[in-house]
Amino acid sequence: QVHLVESGGGLVQTGGSLRLSCAASGRTFSVNTMGWFRQAPGKAREFVARITSSSGYIDYADSVKGRFTISRDNAKNTKYLQMNSLKPEDTAVYYCVAGALATRNANDYPYWGQGTQVTVSS
Repeated sequence: QVHLVESGGGLVQTGGSLRLSCAASGRTFSVNTMGWFRQAPGKAREFVARITSSSGYIDYADSVKGRFTISRDNAKNTKYLQMNSLKPEDTAVYYCVAGALATRNANDYPYWGQGTQVTVSS
């Protein structure tokens, strides 16, 4: 089992920045990919970004490319999502995910954090 704890959400104005953190514990050796999904009210869950440990490959959704940066601190088993130039449409609950596969499919990630709210005011 892998346990994920997110932090860093909050309220920010349009154009502002936030950094989300995701600390992993437990059987982290079984995890090859960590990433972020988000879900806005009334909308489907959406892929945001992922980073694959074995290759270092990083993948972003087109909607956040150039504004969001995913990174990792292996010594701390922690991943980060730096979010810049935030827009109202980025408002959502953001979930940290972990799994063995390197995909954009939410169903391929067995481990999910509790979610952290990000609200961008216009």
